[in-house]
Amino acid sequence: QVQLQESGGGLVQPGGSHRLSCAASGNIYSINTMGWYRQAPGKQRVLVASIITGGSTDYSESVKGRFTISRDNARNTVTLQMNSLKREDTAVYYCYVAGMTTRWRGFDSWGQGTQVTVSS
Repeated sequence: QVQLQESGGGLVQPGGSHRLSCAASGNIYSINTMGWYRQAPGKQRVLVASIITGGSTDYSESVKGRFTISRDNARNTVTLQMNSLKREDTAVYYCYVAGMTTRWRGFDSWGQGTQVTVSS
């Protein structure tokens, strides 16, 4: 079983910066994809950014140029650096990790979600 622990949610002023972190633990053999999704009130959960083992990244159009995703493979952590935050970035942010367990089974896990509110 793989667990994810998110940290970093909070209240941020428009134009400000904030960082989210997520640490994966448990019976992990390897991790392929790490990413962040978000869900605003009344809307579906959508991809914000993802990063695969080789370091290739993918971003939603709405955050390109403002957010940066990175990972530490040795520590099984993923970080989302958010700059130039806008009110429309307000949402619950969820960490997502997919890979292989030590029992050679594929897994994908979600964090519990962390609230980011952009408001003055």
